Amino acid sequence: MTFRPRRSVLYMPGSNARAIEKARTLPADGVILDLEDSVAPDAKASARDQLVAEVKKGGFGSRQVFIRVNGLGTPWHADDLDAAAHAAPDGIVVPKIETVEQIERIGQRLMDMKTNHKTRFWAMIETPLAINNIWALAGQARDSESRLAGFIMGTNDIAKETRARQLPGRGPMLSWLSACVLAAHGHGIDILDGVYNDIGNADGFVQECMQGRDMGFDGKTLIHPNQIGPCNATFSPDADEVAVAKKMIAAFDLPENKGKGVVQVDGKMVELLHAEMARRTVAIAEAIEKARV
Repeated sequence: MTFRPRRSVLYMPGSNARAIEKARTLPADGVILDLEDSVAPDAKASARDQLVAEVKKGGFGSRQVFIRVNGLGTPWHADDLDAAAHAAPDGIVVPKIETVEQIERIGQRLMDMKTNHKTRFWAMIETPLAINNIWALAGQARDSESRLAGFIMGTNDIAKETRARQLPGRGPMLSWLSACVLAAHGHGIDILDGVYNDIGNADGFVQECMQGRDMGFDGKTLIHPNQIGPCNATFSPDADEVAVAKKMIAAFDLPENKGKGVVQVDGKMVELLHAEMARRTVAIAEAIEKARV
């Protein structure tokens, strides 16, 4: 069982060379080098060239590198997608994906360009139509040619498009977020939570990280380096969780328990599905530890 941690994924503006250099040193699991919202229209072409050169240069260590291109229908999308494909990042993030046809179109384009197989496609979910179509969108991951590896929630755009208030606890959005988590994991792909805007509210940020973790998100997208540490801590299994998980695994691995669906551990009945969950917990912890080396 192999996992790649995506607890913390930080947006960095593609037009800022110093920010990209800093991204090589931060303890985030991933960085999204952005050509969309953080780059002014008259700077997009130069930012694209600079960003591609930096990605090709490498030096990001174990961090997963994503390039967020401008969306379909914008004047910059085609050139962004071509450049990003040739840079061969770990992932290409496309904003405002709403339909199966859009996913098919991007997958076909990446195949036509003979894009490095490691480069996967991540769809941003940012509109009511995307949420309404979420099971069909996630189902595209079953087609290997789509390269669809995960969803990234664009909660600010969802708020804009729905007029839902962004309240502590995210009550107005919870059903939408849950639907997206369910669809993503139902089709075997990862999903990253949206950003937290109030960078001065450390307690509120941790609460939202905990909420996202408990809902089933695989990590969270971030807008400031100060958010990385608390996010990593929240989305990492703690020592007690890992110890309990290892005890469950050991119990099922005993010769006398071979083939059993239920065993007793510390006075509690534990099913085989709990052991499978425990193996995932241990695998995540080991992947996090390996990424630190």
